[in-house]
Amino acid sequence: MALVAGDIAPDFTLPDADERPVSLMTYRGERVVLYFYPAALTPGCTTQACDFRDNLTVFRDSGLTVLGISPDQPTKLREFRDAHALTFPLLSDPAKQVLTAYGAWGEKMLYGKKVTGVIRSTVVVDPAGRVEHAFYNVKATGHVAKLLRDLRLAA
Repeated sequence: MALVAGDIAPDFTLPDADERPVSLMTYRGERVVLYFYPAALTPGCTTQACDFRDNLTVFRDSGLTVLGISPDQPTKLREFRDAHALTFPLLSDPAKQVLTAYGAWGEKMLYGKKVTGVIRSTVVVDPAGRVEHAFYNVKATGHVAKLLRDLRLAA
């Protein structure tokens, strides 16, 4: 089920690319961008991750932490991070529990067919742990620029 502004952001602890646990609760008091993507090392996900990387200073300067979440194992996330010099945490959710809790796992249309998978999504969590914004079915290309505009961080 999709989250909406004002919902309590489901807490979680997931391993990062180096298999260290990362908890959303650690970021309480900060704004966090959680972006959910289908698969590391694929063209669309690489474009999106590199867009976040290239705009990370804008997010950080505006007080936002970026976390990427996919069903990939940490070893694949390490390869993805290292291949593209990604400088923000990538979290592993192979059980899809966090993806499901955030409404980023479910039925979607892919090339005209209904499939179950990751729904490319971005959720902004406010310092109190509530959903500030939730964007679903976003496009890999151009999403970061649109997010920056929607959050009024860029012209």
